[in-house]
Amino acid sequence: MTAPQFSPPSPDKTVLEEGLVLTPKFDEKGLVTAVVTDARDGHLLMVAHMNDEALQLTLQTGIGHYYSRSRGKIWKKGESSGNLQSVKEIRVDCDQDAVWLMVEVAGHDATCHTGRRSCFYRRAVIDGGEARLEVADDHRHFDPLSVYAETKS
Repeated sequence: MTAPQFSPPSPDKTVLEEGLVLTPKFDEKGLVTAVVTDARDGHLLMVAHMNDEALQLTLQTGIGHYYSRSRGKIWKKGESSGNLQSVKEIRVDCDQDAVWLMVEVAGHDATCHTGRRSCFYRRAVIDGGEARLEVADDHRHFDPLSVYAETKS
């Protein structure tokens, strides 16, 4: 399959917001924000970033690919853990600088590298005037130490 080519965003706001041409508005680092939810129940799984290549690979393969800012490279989500993200739908926000992926997660049905379903497993609370985090979901679908240790051997 030929890689899709994205046109630059239109300077015409009406064309950008109402048009039917995918023209991702990458930031100065060449990234768009990717919000990822479970296609079955809408649960927020993660927020990541995509560059041109990651978005193209996702569109071509139907598997979630992202750009890892910390590693400086493309990352196929779930490649190490087996929790691949099968993309069911992609939506783009009004000015095309963010994408929303609705996915089904294979394997352990966990997205976070900590073994949890979602990367959003902690909540912010105020305790005695201090802001802190507390764990909202401590259920681990897999043991990250054993899963990721297998991929390093």
